[in-house]
Amino acid sequence: MHSRAREDVCQALNRTNMSIKDKIAGHAGESEKALERRLAGECKKRGWLCLKYSNTQMTGYPDRLVLLPGGRVAWVEVKSRGRRPTAIQLYRHAELRRMGHMVHVVDSVGSIEELLLWLEA
Repeated sequence: MHSRAREDVCQALNRTNMSIKDKIAGHAGESEKALERRLAGECKKRGWLCLKYSNTQMTGYPDRLVLLPGGRVAWVEVKSRGRRPTAIQLYRHAELRRMGHMVHVVDSVGSIEELLLWLEA
């Protein structure tokens, strides 16, 4: 790579909010962990709770519960970019939806922003 091109790439990477580890790994800030942090941070800015959900007895439930004013609750499955929910996760999502719960799957910063706009409406 020519030095000018390398310099341009370095400058572009430095303008993002990615950690050095993410830059090297090529995660582009859209690993599952990074997306969960982004979702939690954006919820906190809005005064919402974004709780990590984990149940060792029953697998497949979404990663996060977003608690909104007025008693509204949204389940959020966070996936790495391009990944899809597993069969058990899809089963749990359908189970929750049959009970009247909102279930959303996000796999990018853009999909998180779309979800936040939808939840704010």
